[in-house]
Amino acid sequence: MIRILLADDHEIVRRGLRDLVEVKEGWQVCGEACTGREAVDLAADLAPDVAILDLSMPELNGIEATRRIRKESPSTEVLVYTMHGSERHIREVFSAGARGYVLKSDPVRQVEAAVEALAQHRPYFTPEIAQKVLDGYLRRGKTDGAEGDAANEMTSREREILQLLAEGKTNKEIALALSISIKTVETHRSAIMRKLHLTSLIELTRYAIRNGILEP
Repeated sequence: MIRILLADDHEIVRRGLRDLVEVKEGWQVCGEACTGREAVDLAADLAPDVAILDLSMPELNGIEATRRIRKESPSTEVLVYTMHGSERHIREVFSAGARGYVLKSDPVRQVEAAVEALAQHRPYFTPEIAQKVLDGYLRRGKTDGAEGDAANEMTSREREILQLLAEGKTNKEIALALSISIKTVETHRSAIMRKLHLTSLIELTRYAIRNGILEP
């Protein structure tokens, strides 16, 4: 039995994936999440064989959720199922620990093939993604700018708070959500602004949209 966790903030996407899974003999949906944080919690509790994650999810985006799922449940393979197909997204997804990448515009058979491969702990990406991985590898170091370097310097907690700030949460709301003090949030916020060379929340929000952390 291949146990699968579905995580996407759009119910219609989860329903479509559930329909796909339920007709496959030996496949089972063991849980569904609509935020990245829920996905991490469910993965820790259920230890699914495969987690199918969207990239743009509230509270915790797919990249950060992938990092945490791989830490909390090392046996769970992550398949990113998204509309975003830039080289940077692909590189960050694989660096976070995902082993599969399929675009929502790809045929359904690509999702099926990806789940089957990941259930056997084999990586999977479509020919289009494979080409972008190769192109990115050949150009590595030539097109990465200071913004990418700065993003790599941020901690997991800073990336989490960055997304919550971009979603319009106040320092107090973030402190309550993460069970930390407001002063700690302010410290992380200052570090984020410094590392990304930003001076306002408007610039921070633009950064989040530009990098696929937040949908416009």
